Amino acid sequence: MKRTSVAYRNGFHVLVGDSHSQAASMVIPPGGCEGGADNRHGGADQWLYVASGIGEAVVNGHTYPLEAGSLLLIQRGDTHEIRNTGRGALETLNIYVPPAYSTTGDELPPGKG
Repeated sequence: MKRTSVAYRNGFHVLVGDSHSQAASMVIPPGGCEGGADNRHGGADQWLYVASGIGEAVVNGHTYPLEAGSLLLIQRGDTHEIRNTGRGALETLNIYVPPAYSTTGDELPPGKG
């Protein structure tokens, strides 16, 4: 069993995980974005839950609104960008299955969780 508290600090931070899954927090400032047209996780699905803020997700060229309580599945291989369109921070909790990042936040190659 693993347990942690979710801390929302600026940027992207791996919180906890094992060889099967992983959780990370992400805070994007107003006007900021993460990802882009070439951003994809080849080896992991990503669940993105919006804890607070307003934004949009661009997934495979389609734009989806985000607000507190939104839950989005970004499937492995989907290109994606998360944008903060609000006046405050956009805070998200991200779950990766299997893990997509090392504990220091470096992206893992597919199948290396």
